[in-house]
Amino acid sequence: MVMLLLGLVLFLGVHSTRIVADGWRTAMIARIGEMPWKAAYAVLSIVGFVLIVWGFGLARQQPVQLWMPPRGMRHLASLLTLIAFVLLAATYVPRNAIKARLHHPMVLAVKVWALAHLLANGNLAHMVLFGTFLVWAALSFRAARARDRAAGTVYPAGTAAGTGITVVVGVAAWAVFAFWAHGAWIGVRPIG
Repeated sequence: MVMLLLGLVLFLGVHSTRIVADGWRTAMIARIGEMPWKAAYAVLSIVGFVLIVWGFGLARQQPVQLWMPPRGMRHLASLLTLIAFVLLAATYVPRNAIKARLHHPMVLAVKVWALAHLLANGNLAHMVLFGTFLVWAALSFRAARARDRAAGTVYPAGTAAGTGITVVVGVAAWAVFAFWAHGAWIGVRPIG
């Protein structure tokens, strides 16, 4: 569990600079330059991610069951994860109505993904991993919306084509992950 916690602190700590120290972040970028900042950010993020994966794998070997989720929660988790994949696609597909309306679909995708996994899993490692990501995503979304209001950010209107492509890409990515990649990469088949 120590490696998992260390990875979460490192990964989410790096990703929290705009939440807790946006002024410091801006000053550091001005002082060292944008490329060195991005390089340090990337290296720390990768190290944190590796520690999360390793630590979670170790924690799963000796699970501490806190509660047993009802069977129906797996179905709800699948639906919520589908929504998370559509939100994630909305981050990258230009001119879609989802991003135009919600403004920060990637952070919302993390929130929905984390909630889905909290509902479907009842052991300590899952609670720590997904609970931490859920709290981080809630704080990140709030901070991003506050920055938008302060800057007067206006998001371009979405189009029907952009929104349709977003949904198709999100559903296709979810299907690949749900029916194949989750089992192949994580060892748990959520569907099938």
